[in-house]
Amino acid sequence: MIMAPKNPKPALEPADFAALYEGFDAPVSRYDCGRKCAPLNNGTALCCSADNAVVVAYKTEFEFLKGRTDIWSKFKPYDYSTRQIVEELTHDCMAIECKGVAFCERNNRTLTCRGFPFYPYLTRQKELVGIGTYWMFEDRCWMISNLEIVEQTFIDQFLATYEAIFAKDKSEFQTYVEFSASARRVFSRWKREIPLLGRDGKLMIVEPSTGAIRPGKPKDFPKMAPFNSERAYKAACKEAGGEVPPEGLRVP
Repeated sequence: MIMAPKNPKPALEPADFAALYEGFDAPVSRYDCGRKCAPLNNGTALCCSADNAVVVAYKTEFEFLKGRTDIWSKFKPYDYSTRQIVEELTHDCMAIECKGVAFCERNNRTLTCRGFPFYPYLTRQKELVGIGTYWMFEDRCWMISNLEIVEQTFIDQFLATYEAIFAKDKSEFQTYVEFSASARRVFSRWKREIPLLGRDGKLMIVEPSTGAIRPGKPKDFPKMAPFNSERAYKAACKEAGGEVPPEGLRVP
């Protein structure tokens, strides 16, 4: 019997992340989306606090970051849910956390940080056609309800980055094949269609039970509560003990 090595060679070396980071530095949009979700998340952007979202990185990515900055450290689970996340990670990944948004170094953000709240969507035929959103955050992430403001440059860089990763790491490709299938199952149970942003930045709609994709319109993807009206948003901010951000941050 042929035994697999205990510590297989990583698909991505620390040096690979220099090129990946350089090619993926575009902001999601020109609006400060963190200022919109912070009032609902204890004053901190959803994606910038381990209390809300656990950052998963390649172990070699963490090694790369340690050579550039001291803002990242190994994440310590604090409840059943976070312990489960850590326990289910593959051998080449780990959970990490930064010192907080006040200490953010944008050039030293992880790939997870740069891409949030999006994931690469693959069809049943395993074709990368666009980017989907992590639906479990839709009630706390303002960006998920405002896909129309996502910049084309971000989409281009996001897809190019994951294509480069998939070319070297077949297991990561399979992870997102399975995650996309999971999305179809979840939305099928909910009897909801899946919104995507295609390669051209246009909204696409996936019929989850069949996987069929068609062009979408804004009405096909209504904003999620509490972002579906200004009144609901203000009420949610008040309930969470947060302050509504200034008018200048609202999209036209």
